[in-house]
Amino acid sequence: MKQAVAEVRRAVREFLSGFPGRDGRWDELNVAVSGGADSLALAEAAAHVAHQRGLRVRALIVDHRLQEGSAEVAAAAARAACELGVDSADVLTVEVNGPGGIEAAARRARYAALRGALSRENALVLLGHTRDDQAETVLLGLGRGSGPRSVAGMKPFDPPWGRPLLDTPRSVTRAACAELGVEVWEDPQNADPRFTRARLRAEVLPLLEDVLNGGVAGALARTAAQLREDLETLDALAAGVLAGAREPPGPGEAGTYAPPFLAVAPLLASPAALRRRVLRAWLLDAGARDLTDRHLRAVDALVGDWRGQGGVWLPGSLVVERSHGRLAVNRREPKGE
Repeated sequence: MKQAVAEVRRAVREFLSGFPGRDGRWDELNVAVSGGADSLALAEAAAHVAHQRGLRVRALIVDHRLQEGSAEVAAAAARAACELGVDSADVLTVEVNGPGGIEAAARRARYAALRGALSRENALVLLGHTRDDQAETVLLGLGRGSGPRSVAGMKPFDPPWGRPLLDTPRSVTRAACAELGVEVWEDPQNADPRFTRARLRAEVLPLLEDVLNGGVAGALARTAAQLREDLETLDALAAGVLAGAREPPGPGEAGTYAPPFLAVAPLLASPAALRRRVLRAWLLDAGARDLTDRHLRAVDALVGDWRGQGGVWLPGSLVVERSHGRLAVNRREPKGE
């Protein structure tokens, strides 16, 4: 048995055993394929393991149309995936635009296209993110001061997304493709210094590996896994506090506020870090988006540092206010607009 191929297949087999789908079976199994080594090695392994379980596998290829000849690259990726055993392949064409730079816009378009291609609720999309990708994500989070959720990296299972290769080095997927005799596509953007992740991959991680005598990618990935476990525990505790602090609208108040009210008294007994998790979950339920640490600390001050201050404005014209010992969220247009 070819060693690298076997290692990728084992990762997929263990993932599908750990996350078997509703009633022990996925109604739809997909794999996102770019034509690179990671996704092609994953496609072969997914087809091999799924066919043993009587499942069909579809490859989904997103054409971002950002480079000349992208349609030919997407078609080649579809053919390669089929040759590696997937049962069908669909090319999804997207428009890349919007705020946050081209990397962020492409990512949004890609995930939206993949999600839109799903025809069943009990569907899974396997993504070829490796241990090296996880290490890059952790470094990005650290560098941007994005907090523990960002430093915790990507989740192995975040429905409908599955990432079986987060413990698998990129070198293994490349070796697997070599063992399979597959010609892989090298995305020129992966070596373009205009992109932050490309510089992390080409410059920062190799330097850290040299200075710290190797093992940095694995150490960062382990740190992310440990932090995710801590976050899951804290989130479970926060859910319990949130359940005890929610209040339904009173008579005549139904529909006035987006979520139920949130009583302040039950929150005061919790440490500030736990309170902010409670507030974050509550605000997300209310429709808040793009919350930053600054936003959460300002809302938390309405609880832990109450001095009669005014409301806290959040993205999307939402304002959080405290009155009569409870918090509420209103949607209003700022004055002067």
